[in-house]
Amino acid sequence: MAAASSRDITAWSFTQVGGGDGTKEDEWLDVSSFPTTVHVELLKLKRIPDPFIGLHEWDVQWVGEAEWDFKASLDVTESELASANVDLVFEGLDTFASVKLNGEVILQSENQFISHRVPVKSKLKAGPNDLVLHFESAFLKGRDIEKSHEKYALWNGDSSRLHVRKAQYNYGWDWGPILMTVGPWKPIRFETYQNRITDLDVRSEISEALEVKLSATFTFSEKTPGSASFVLKNADGTVEASSNRIPIDAGQANVDFEWHAGQLQLWYPVGYGAQPIYTVEVTLTDPNGNLLDSRSEKIAFRRALVVQDKLIDQEGLTFLFEINNVRVFCGGSNWIPADSFLTTMTAERYRAWLQLLVDGNQNMIRVWGGGIYEYDDFYSICDELGILVWQDFMFGCGQYPAYDSFLSSVREEAIQNVKRLRHHPSVVIFAGNNEDYQVAESLKLELDYNDEKSDFRDTNFPARHIYERVLPAVVGQYSNIFYHRASPYSGQGKPTTDRTLGDLHQWNVWHGSQEPWHNWDILSGRFVSEFGMQGYPDIRTVDYWVGGNTAERFPQSRTNNNHNKADGFERRLELYLMENFKHAFDIESYVYYTQVMQAETLASAYRLWRRNWAGRGREYTAGALVWQINDCWPVTSWAIVDYFLRPKPAYFTVARELRPFTVGMTRKDNQIFANERSAADFTIETVLEIWGANSTISDKTVTLEVSSFDLESDWTDKWDKEVVLAANSSTELFKGKVPGQPDRKKQSDLPKTIIVSARLLDGEKVLGRYSNWPEPFKFIHFPPVKDLGLEARVGADGESVTLSTKKPIKGIVLDVDGDEVKWSDQAIDLVPGDPQIVNTVGLKGREVKLRFLGDGTA
Repeated sequence: MAAASSRDITAWSFTQVGGGDGTKEDEWLDVSSFPTTVHVELLKLKRIPDPFIGLHEWDVQWVGEAEWDFKASLDVTESELASANVDLVFEGLDTFASVKLNGEVILQSENQFISHRVPVKSKLKAGPNDLVLHFESAFLKGRDIEKSHEKYALWNGDSSRLHVRKAQYNYGWDWGPILMTVGPWKPIRFETYQNRITDLDVRSEISEALEVKLSATFTFSEKTPGSASFVLKNADGTVEASSNRIPIDAGQANVDFEWHAGQLQLWYPVGYGAQPIYTVEVTLTDPNGNLLDSRSEKIAFRRALVVQDKLIDQEGLTFLFEINNVRVFCGGSNWIPADSFLTTMTAERYRAWLQLLVDGNQNMIRVWGGGIYEYDDFYSICDELGILVWQDFMFGCGQYPAYDSFLSSVREEAIQNVKRLRHHPSVVIFAGNNEDYQVAESLKLELDYNDEKSDFRDTNFPARHIYERVLPAVVGQYSNIFYHRASPYSGQGKPTTDRTLGDLHQWNVWHGSQEPWHNWDILSGRFVSEFGMQGYPDIRTVDYWVGGNTAERFPQSRTNNNHNKADGFERRLELYLMENFKHAFDIESYVYYTQVMQAETLASAYRLWRRNWAGRGREYTAGALVWQINDCWPVTSWAIVDYFLRPKPAYFTVARELRPFTVGMTRKDNQIFANERSAADFTIETVLEIWGANSTISDKTVTLEVSSFDLESDWTDKWDKEVVLAANSSTELFKGKVPGQPDRKKQSDLPKTIIVSARLLDGEKVLGRYSNWPEPFKFIHFPPVKDLGLEARVGADGESVTLSTKKPIKGIVLDVDGDEVKWSDQAIDLVPGDPQIVNTVGLKGREVKLRFLGDGTA
């Protein structure tokens, strides 16, 4: 008997059905790579303009409304035809596809997220065979399906998307273009076999004492004589456990192993321990010992819990992640698809993105529910780097249907993707959707949170059946991973806006009530899985999309408007700018000021919410995931790194707030009236609070050094004290009046511009630093630039910059003319006596340009 064999079918050509803007009638174009989609191929052939530049997004809309065919010739040998089983495997078709083999329809697919295996032995002949994929327009088909069922409400995109199992962001989002992709977006394979491993289900159970049990179940395509073997290998390739000659006659087999605590290495999130990866190898042989099939899978061992416990001194419950008995503050990001054209993503691009996350001291990423279940490379790299993954199911911002054919497709989609992802140690939670309960609340749909028994399909929120019946059943049957009904979701009968339960999307900064960012401390939740602030990308990215049209190179241009998809973005950007900054309007300045605003906003959130991680029973906020880490095209958005992997200043301020040791401060004015009757007789005192955060699992003794400066005089003050930062917790360190700030008796008594700088010192080493400035910044009278004593000295190596000053400076952003530089830090606050070194890649000794608040441009 021959072993199973598999080969990819890669030589394809494509055409626009009936001809049109893409191809002439009967004109077949060879694809440049495979898998692929139509836009990608037309772009390479220069048949369409680049939709990422200018207004060209609107010049390619016809692509998504046309029909397309792909064809290949499949050469099959007599020996291949002699195999007991001959299959074609379609890993992913986007989206409404009909497949013909030698003129006969063998598959009709209507879900981008589902793979198909089709037995084709009886339909093949020796020699060439014709394989044709016909793709209908997903947009037009969706409109037809919607018309035959029901039109439902949504946020973002066309309402027909709710009926189409396709990446929802293709329909346009408030950060992404409308680009309706079409084509074979995942591999297509030809396979022959006698018997094969159809499923490998490896699960581990780790007790509170960290004892490990492993169970593996493997399923085979045939019930035939033979045997299987199972091997578990350590990272160094040595065998940890094995079992041979396992009977396979029943079509299924399983093995079980146990280890005492400490015998196996456990997998930890980055910053908490190592990420040892084990390999499972299963082989299938016939009675004579001939190999029939083999399969391997990378696994790891970790105890992952979502803990919802009562809190001390506050209502509600925790919502925290505990890994191997260690409670983890999850500082991280939301992830959208990193390209509008998914087939252009490579393992190298995924690694670059995820390495940025780790380099930025983040330990969790949330795969958002309006994109895709990511490629395998994404999760494997997360496993390797120690990044925890919050995985949404692909439902976003809508009132989804639940008719029978839709449910059937969704159930199969869920089964396939849970089975594909369950072995990754990084995946610690599945969430049913993104914001669909919020949509239901906003529309006042039938939503009784106390109803745990209904079917829900006959309500006007039928998708509740998916989130509370279908998905939890699938996750429970096919994995050991925690299931959460939605993001956000509170539970306990409470709405999604409840700040004491579950996870929260806090959009009352930017959206909603448009609160000042200084209110993050009173806008907290138990786990804030979305929050954000927009900022322009690097000026080089802006110049890319302007495409050389210098007449459009100003903030309010039509082109710049097209490259910001958020409702009311000009008003909201300007609201937050005007409330906080004296700013300029030239494009370079607008880029700078929005970036500094974003950097300040996000740093403030992480700083204040880490303070709420106050020890066992006081995990009042257990995580903060910024919206968002990435972009799918060049755009102004909430991303902290732009499409070209250029970090915005906010990336660096977030990284500083997620270091193992940080120091935070707030200053607040307290107005104390002399009596109940008078409004004129009062005292205003400015109170400073200082705390430290420690994410390590050991207490840390450090020196807290506090320096204060009057921006308008030479007055300074300095004190220090030894403090202990409690393990895995925040620690309150000081409360008192701002040094040098006298009490005020009337509103016209202007406060002094006192800057307070705090550092955590371990000997000479600076573990953390933060400078607290009076806000809003627009009220500050900055000194003349010539009086600052600011120096940016390039080191002898040409790849470092030492910044020093004689006066405090706020929000330094470094840049150079010409080719971009990779900087180790940005949005830097600098004070006298504390020079800071910025390391670079690509500076090559060039002169550095500095922007900062009060640099004379506004």
